[in-house]
Amino acid sequence: MDKIKLTGLDFYGYHGCLPEEREKGQHFLLDITMYADLKMAGETDDLSATINYAEVYETAKKIVEGEPCQLIEAVGERTAAAILRDFGKVQKVRVTVHKPQAPIPGIFEDAAISVVRTRS
Repeated sequence: MDKIKLTGLDFYGYHGCLPEEREKGQHFLLDITMYADLKMAGETDDLSATINYAEVYETAKKIVEGEPCQLIEAVGERTAAAILRDFGKVQKVRVTVHKPQAPIPGIFEDAAISVVRTRS
């Protein structure tokens, strides 16, 4: 199956379990991989035959910058569900939510989750 990838989408949100995360907020990075049949788009060079990734970006932005969640798992789930709901050509989606400023004691590069959902 073909795929479209959006990586390093950077949004500011207020997700987390701690009060200071909800008050101050922080950056969240998303990587989204959408699986679909892109043959028609490649053959016709027609935007309507593919997935408009500018619209996918806006969908993700509304979720990450919208209603706060305690868990980044919920952010990933909401994003994956919205993509499958709103973009009919997507057959499978992987959403990775990175929380590089997670309140973890010690030195670390990133904290992230990935969800993979398939159209039923």
